[in-house]
Amino acid sequence: MTVPMLASGVILALAALAWGLLGAPAEQLQGDSVRILFIHVPTAWLGMAGWSMIAAASLVEIVWRHPLAGIAARAAALPGAVFALICLVTGSLWGRPAWGTWWVWDGRLTSMLVLFFLYCAYLALADAANRDGAAGSRLPAIFGLVGAVNIPIIHYSVLWWNSLHQPPSIGMGKSEMAPEFLWGLLAASLGFSLIFGGVVLARMRAILADVQAEARLRRRASELTDA
Repeated sequence: MTVPMLASGVILALAALAWGLLGAPAEQLQGDSVRILFIHVPTAWLGMAGWSMIAAASLVEIVWRHPLAGIAARAAALPGAVFALICLVTGSLWGRPAWGTWWVWDGRLTSMLVLFFLYCAYLALADAANRDGAAGSRLPAIFGLVGAVNIPIIHYSVLWWNSLHQPPSIGMGKSEMAPEFLWGLLAASLGFSLIFGGVVLARMRAILADVQAEARLRRRASELTDA
């Protein structure tokens, strides 16, 4: 499952990026700089989706104590942080020709930067909890739920506050984007989403294998001590 997801995601993402660079026309106002949207928009979406997954898994871990929930949250944190960072970098590169500046402290950019810092904090908490054992595992889960407050702030920031960042071009059942950009963007989003899903599954397997190996080592150490 992991390899087919990764392979199909890479192929689809590369095809969409090739279309964005070579096939899509220059935009009337932004020119060729608009082509960066084929990376920026999918990574922004997956940066938010990654934390949404952390929040959902954290809720399951706290309420139902499912053993795989914490592993799923940890698995989503690193790729989510990477996509959030790519979103910030590509947004800055896009903002320079579009706005005349690399960075502005408006609602959308600031809340996305906060999301990246939240990811960094979650990774540190999860690593510390993993070293401390199961007793400390609730702290990352609680942090994952609390941090989810930032997701609607990111989404609605361009509507709530005066912002240089443009409002959403795609809504429920409607789009203000030209078809030659829309379909390429949807393909890029699907490709990057498959890559994200494949990476998360691979990380879940790796984390689960580490947990099982550590549990076997602890049992072996306990047996040797008792002997």
